[in-house]
This record gives sequence, structure tokens and C-alpha cells, in this order.
Amino acid sequence: GLSIGGYGEFAGEFRRKGDNIADLERAVLYFGYKFTDRIIFNSEIEFEHAGITEEGKELSGEGGEVAVEFANLSFLLNDRFNISAGLVLIPIGIINEVHEPTTFFGVLRPDVETFIIPTTWRENGIGIFGQLIPGLSYRAYVVAGLDSRGFSAEEGIRGGRSSGTLSRINDPAFVARVEYDRVLGLKVGGSFYIGNSGQNEEVNGKTIGGLTTIYELDAEYQYRGFEARGLFAFVNIRDAALINLNNGFSGADSIGKELYGWYVEGAYNVLPLLFNTTHYLAPFVRFEAYNTQFRVPSGFESNPANNRKTLTFGLSYKPIPNVVIKLDFQDRRNGNDTAENQFNVGLGYVF
Repeated sequence: GLSIGGYGEFAGEFRRKGDNIADLERAVLYFGYKFTDRIIFNSEIEFEHAGITEEGKELSGEGGEVAVEFANLSFLLNDRFNISAGLVLIPIGIINEVHEPTTFFGVLRPDVETFIIPTTWRENGIGIFGQLIPGLSYRAYVVAGLDSRGFSAEEGIRGGRSSGTLSRINDPAFVARVEYDRVLGLKVGGSFYIGNSGQNEEVNGKTIGGLTTIYELDAEYQYRGFEARGLFAFVNIRDAALINLNNGFSGADSIGKELYGWYVEGAYNVLPLLFNTTHYLAPFVRFEAYNTQFRVPSGFESNPANNRKTLTFGLSYKPIPNVVIKLDFQDRRNGNDTAENQFNVGLGYVF
């Protein structure tokens, strides 16, 4: 009943200004155990930035991390209704649940699924999943809610994740996702998240509710060598002014009370057009636009630098399906013209 697997990715990031970076972004080990046909354990342990190194922290200002990516028990009852509990991946977006480096284009994950949808996002919780009719699946969980003390102007709700570490569950949240894939080559999905993020914090005698809602739609399409993806996400945060006061933010440091992001991308595997081969070589292009301060509360300001657009284009080469070599260039722009372009090179594997 024991299963072992894993994945990892290396990235090199090169810029005209500032430091060039070479990083073992993550090495992940998967362990699963099938106790019975109906009780299954799944887990991943992640080493980020080559693990915890005090020397690296001193040099770069950013240390590594060893963390549990997810660890949960699934109780399989029937096709329509099953139960999962533990540290679960939040079912939202394209990348968060399926983020192995061989499954997405570009050396780096899309910005929208980093700053608007905070991939990788996992929380302690319990939920149900299944297939309602052929092709129509769902997942729904009650999880620990976000903690608004970690919200910021530049990274939005990303710092509000507990990631399963001593999660404050004064404010639980609900998240659900549905997917449909019965149309040839096309899969469409949508997710909804709602929950308070105040976690009983008080400021000026007022308890912060911080109701956070996320609406997300996505689609993936594949026909022969052509692949395309698209995603749109919108976030609304109530009590943003109170959260600012509690976090000590003023002026343009305000969190956004509304955030949005979207991207589209396309790729084509050109090698079968030229040779009889199982190798994979796909030029790709992705355009994304996002703003972590689309609207701010009255009395605060937006920083134009947080209104961002990124054009990424490059190549993905797979000599075998489990190994990928990536090259890309990112044309990064923002509202005050301070963004810096960069060239990326990456290696990834999954087993």
C-alpha cells in the first residue's frame, strides 16, 4: 500500500539590474499509503530554496524552508460522495492543486496565481469531493480562514495563509470548486471562497470581521499539439481600513479592498510537425494583468507599482514526459515604470 514519488525545480533568474539568482526552488517528496481500498493517506514534504540554511539567510536575506505541503486522509465512499480531512490544498485556480513543473509553462508560476491566488495555498480542514455526473466533479471544504495580519499592498492576501501551522480558526472559511471536462479537449472550472479574516483581532474597540471573498473562473483546452489556458480571479476584502490600522499601514501601504487578476496563454508542440518523435518542444506565450490595490479604502492611496502586467514567452522542452527544460523572457511593466524585465532558465522533474 506504500507509494513514493516527488518533483522538483531549479530556476535561474537574470536581470539587468540587481542580483542574478540561481535557486533550487523546491524539492518535494510524496508519500502515500493505502490502508484499505477506502482509506488512503496522501502527503508531500517540501524543501524550498534548498532547505533551512542560516548561511543562505545571512547572504540573501531569505532563508529556506521545510514544510508539509499537504497531509490528509481520504475516506472513499462512492463516486459521488467522499470525505477528506487534514492539511488540504485549497481547490482554487489551475496551478494550486496541480503545480508540478512539467504541468505548467514558464520557469516561474504565473504571477496571477502567486499574488492574487496565493499558490501554493493549503490549510487545515475537512471536506467532501466526488463526481456528480460523468465529467462534472466537485470539491468543497471548511478550512481555517485567512489571517488579515499577513495581508499587504504588494502581495495581497498571500501572507494571510496559515499553511497548517498553528492555524487560528476563530474565523473558518468555506471553499468550493466545480469542473466539467466532457467537451473534447476542454476543461472549465470555477471556484468560490468566503470567510472572515479578522481572527478576533480588535482595533480602536472594534472587532475586525475582514470578510474575504474570492471568485475565480478558468479554462484549459488541448487539441493535438495546441494547448491554451485562461483564468480570471477577483478578491473582495471588507474592513480593509480597520485591517490597515491593525497592521500599521498608512497612505499607499494600504491593502487593497478589491484585487483582480487574469491571464491567457497558448503553446504548440512543434516537433511532431517536423519529425516522427516522442520529444516535446513547445513555444509558448502568456499575458497577465493584475492589481493588488485595484481599490483601496477611503483615506488611503494606491501605489501604481502594484498595477502590473507581464508578458512571458519562451520554450518548454521535454525529452521524456517526466523531465522539462525551460527558457523564457518576461517583459514586466507596472504603473510607475519601475518593473524590471528578466530572463529565466529552469529544470524540472516529476516521478
